[in-house]
Amino acid sequence: MDRIAFLDHDTMGADIALRRPAIPHDWVQHGRTAPADIVERARDATILIVNKVPLGAGTLDRLPDLRFVAVAATGTDNVDVAACRARGIAVSNVRAYAVHTVPEHVFALMLALRRSLPAYRQSVAAGAWQDGGQFTLLTHPIRDLHGSTLGIVGRGAIGQAVAGIARAFGMRVLFAGRKGEEAAGGPDHVPFDAVLAESDVLSLHCPLTPATRHLLGEPEFARMARRPLVINTSRGGLIDDMALVRALEGGLISGAAVDATAVEPPPPDHPFLRLAGRTDFLLTPHIGWASAEARQAVADQVTACIEAFAAGRPINLVT
Repeated sequence: MDRIAFLDHDTMGADIALRRPAIPHDWVQHGRTAPADIVERARDATILIVNKVPLGAGTLDRLPDLRFVAVAATGTDNVDVAACRARGIAVSNVRAYAVHTVPEHVFALMLALRRSLPAYRQSVAAGAWQDGGQFTLLTHPIRDLHGSTLGIVGRGAIGQAVAGIARAFGMRVLFAGRKGEEAAGGPDHVPFDAVLAESDVLSLHCPLTPATRHLLGEPEFARMARRPLVINTSRGGLIDDMALVRALEGGLISGAAVDATAVEPPPPDHPFLRLAGRTDFLLTPHIGWASAEARQAVADQVTACIEAFAAGRPINLVT
């Protein structure tokens, strides 16, 4: 009989029902697990479910019964996949659950900043509409998405879904080629620097790798000729945080919206927190993925991965 331990169940949210796998098993779950408690809580487990709990080689060495890790996310950077492979531990992830929720979050952020909704909300709360003496208040810029250019870095399923919504709004869509390389692949796939120069909105949808770390830094912000709105709902390390702060404060970009930081939650001295009072900056707490529908899809895939592994037909393997 398998012993299944879910080490950070709170990441799913209390409103999501995780169906228990239809295999003989004992089940234990913990809301959150600190690094010091991992081995004790996972000691006898044959199957682990984790979202962000780290599983390094040293930890894996102390879990001799472990046969399978189900990651309740697409990213598996918290798991030493090579160490799992060397020890015969299979690892699976969940896929394609965020192709609606993340693009919708992107456009919520985009519309809020292009139409200055945070600024107008603040003005109304301060009584500026009443003091203005006319039917409309025109104290902050309002720009349509229709006719503007959206640059997208990342041509995967989420990037493509963002592009589809953008075209429905009447936006021109450009996909960026790899940084430092000439692009190929069609009229909408253009060099990275051209996307920086031509975009009114720039949205990031690529993984964090050594090649994409600090993809946007001071040199890139300086080449953004149209002062675009910059949106990052992917990974925090894609942007040099201080470079973004300086670009916003220096007027190189018209606004920024961020849903992921390199360390989560960000520490009190994080540079983004000094922007908290600005109406041209939005920081959301890594919720782009987190619609109820998407989280339920994650839960269902985790169960399916466990059942498939137990049946000898594993799916979504990353090892």
